[in-house]
Amino acid sequence: MRRSRSFNTPSPAETALRYLLLLLVLLLVVGPFLWQLSTSLKGPTEDVWSATPHFLPDHPTVDNYLKVADTIPVWTYAANSLIVAAIAILGNVVGCTLAGYALAKLRFRGVRLVFGLLLATLVLPGEATVVSQYVTVRSLGLADTLAGVALPGALSMLNVLLMRTAFAAVPPELEQAALVDGANVRQRLWHIGLPNVRGMLSVIVIFTFIGAWDDFLWPLIVLNDPQKYTLTVGLQYLNGTFSANPRLIAAGTMIAFLPIVVVFAVCQRFFFKGVEEGAVKG
Repeated sequence: MRRSRSFNTPSPAETALRYLLLLLVLLLVVGPFLWQLSTSLKGPTEDVWSATPHFLPDHPTVDNYLKVADTIPVWTYAANSLIVAAIAILGNVVGCTLAGYALAKLRFRGVRLVFGLLLATLVLPGEATVVSQYVTVRSLGLADTLAGVALPGALSMLNVLLMRTAFAAVPPELEQAALVDGANVRQRLWHIGLPNVRGMLSVIVIFTFIGAWDDFLWPLIVLNDPQKYTLTVGLQYLNGTFSANPRLIAAGTMIAFLPIVVVFAVCQRFFFKGVEEGAVKG
């Protein structure tokens, strides 16, 4: 007897189409990364721009990575990027947590106005505020400093809204019970709010690090001293005035990309663990 297929069971054609689309997305997303990795491992005698591209290097070598370190102070630039990312992460974790909790759980005059102004700032593109941000940073005496690079990204309005949403999802009964027990605002934030938003904090940490590490335009505007350049800005020296070695550029790109992979691979475990532990059990 032929067994009927339920509505939720895909047909073989639908299953094949899904896998085909997944392979297409995988090719579009991972393909450029693998090509850059392959280019960075190719020797000087291999043709990168051949009519018939060779994906696998004939003579793989890590000399290109060593030449990057000889061409530019890559470790100094990487340390500068880490400092900028650390300041941005600290500012977002502390500032967005306090602001998000205040907007979600505290009642004060003008809360709707403040929330509306935060939403309005998301409409403006970043390029529209570059001039005003630079004037502010220069007036504070932070031009050509790593603190000046990290300052605009140390408090993201989008992260504030994310934290507000996370705190708003915490059942108000928990807050009321803590309030009856005599807990003040700080105690309610520390013992009730934060344990339930650790998953969102992990998301903010990951994306703040990626944004600070990959930023190119703002550090290029603020910094003048080459010794203070971040990694993304310092990699421009790999592109010569009259010639460019695509192998060195690919190696530099991989050096800048690998820390993001490492951070995401390490933090995603804490992200899912935080979401599970932060769930409110009924």
